[in-house]
Amino acid sequence: MSHPHPELRTPPPLPEGGLRVTPLGGLGEIGRNMTVFEFGGRLLIVDCGVLFPEEEQPGIDLILPDFSSIRDRLDDIEGIVLTHGHEDHIGGVPFLLREKPDIPLIGSKLTLALIEAKLQEHRIRPYTLEVAEGQRERIGPFDCEFIAVNHSIPDALAVAIRTPAGMAVHTGDFKMDQLPLDSRLTDLHAFARLSEEGIDLLLSDSTNAEVPGFVPPEREISSVLRQVFAGARKRIIVASFASHVHRIQQILDAAHEYGRRVAFVGRSMVRNMGIARDLGYLKVPPGLVVDVKTLDDLPDSEVVLVCTGSQGEPMAALSRMANRDHQIRIVQGDTVILASSLIPGNENAVYRVINGLTRWGANVVHKGNAKVHVSGHASAGELLYFYNICRPKNLMPVHGEWRHLRANAELGALTGVPHDRIVIAEDGVAVDLVEGKAKISGKVQAGYVYVDGLSVGDVGEPALKDRRILGDEGIISVFLVIDSSTGKITGGPHIQARGSGIEDSAFADVVPRITEVLERSAQDGVVEPHQLQQLVRRTLGKWVSDTYRRRPMILPVVVEV
Repeated sequence: MSHPHPELRTPPPLPEGGLRVTPLGGLGEIGRNMTVFEFGGRLLIVDCGVLFPEEEQPGIDLILPDFSSIRDRLDDIEGIVLTHGHEDHIGGVPFLLREKPDIPLIGSKLTLALIEAKLQEHRIRPYTLEVAEGQRERIGPFDCEFIAVNHSIPDALAVAIRTPAGMAVHTGDFKMDQLPLDSRLTDLHAFARLSEEGIDLLLSDSTNAEVPGFVPPEREISSVLRQVFAGARKRIIVASFASHVHRIQQILDAAHEYGRRVAFVGRSMVRNMGIARDLGYLKVPPGLVVDVKTLDDLPDSEVVLVCTGSQGEPMAALSRMANRDHQIRIVQGDTVILASSLIPGNENAVYRVINGLTRWGANVVHKGNAKVHVSGHASAGELLYFYNICRPKNLMPVHGEWRHLRANAELGALTGVPHDRIVIAEDGVAVDLVEGKAKISGKVQAGYVYVDGLSVGDVGEPALKDRRILGDEGIISVFLVIDSSTGKITGGPHIQARGSGIEDSAFADVVPRITEVLERSAQDGVVEPHQLQQLVRRTLGKWVSDTYRRRPMILPVVVEV
């Protein structure tokens, strides 16, 4: 198995007749999925998603793929193929189209409807090409065939990309539910046909590669949901991804069976479920869905609320309910259902929300205590079965953390893919398919690009480090006035602390030290404000560390008169 090395350099020009595959996100992480295919000087992008921030990224709204390696080649992009409508696959599209709005988007009906609604908020009207399973389209030098795959959102597609260099197949996210709610199976017949033709490079979903066996059918959740609904005496509040149409359909079916009305809470949930209903992917009995404002007129035993926040996102509806910061107040006897899995890294945030809801008297039903979620990603048994059908000549695990990629690679090896034909890459690593063999050729920049409010890419690691210090240790500001000619103190130092846990009065002990250091520096002829600020920072910082074992941010301000 080949793997990246830190010393990898910028890849050389692509050999004539070769296909280059460069993931810009989604490898070594869950989210931010984006892969660039290059042939004959032209580019085809598969997916362009976002990653959601973790606790060590305070203030960040979204994390994007790094477009810098393709920024001067935007005119070479033939299109963006979107495998399905989840945020970790389409959320970055508006930010790429800001740079070139006429890049065509290719995807299924539901996927394009979801991204078009998102782009309206960014005032972008995209060029789109709607495709369906079984369809084959020529996109520049790329001959693309689309294959139905089963996932936790309708209308998901894999894509087979044919070029003179060979055929690459990108699965997108998939599983092999044999009893899907929409009767749309992963098209194993199509994959077997592609196998007969010869799959030169298979890029396969790795998310559940560590999980043995097969993913249970989605419809098994229905009976558990009915039990929860049968036992609930007051309101039922369901938290789910805003794009999980299959799960919402089961909630609607249970609510209809038990005589409850349903209201969607949150802009993205209302928008996405409206799109799914209008396109026929969500079957809603007449009168079942009502506006949230009308719920006050109904008894609690007839109410179901469907909202976002299943991952503990601080600004999502469920988190705000847990913090008593939402118009919907949790009361004793409410039932809350978290109908999703835990994305790695979100565990603490989710349990914090569960504890908050429980504190107010809610009965919280989640994957840990009831079967209210099944994964949308193939487990190890399914992947083995899949590889035996596809028989890829080269395998490149994608979509997963390092442990998932490794586990997926081992599964491929078990089914007979030669070890030297399995490529474990990471974001930015270019993989070239030349003369039937895939190998790593170099690495391009593929770091995190942070979205913070309206700014994109303006916040970097130094700013996040400062935010973490501010959040953990607080800030101490020091203000003083000096004579510009002599360097002597004429006012201050005045010291104030915020969030450090140190009373302002305690700084009386360190003021003489600061004064002494500055007087000595004045005698030595040091009068430059920046140098004086550094002296103050070091003196105060050492005192705080020695006295309190803390390292707050210290902000000295020196004014010359």
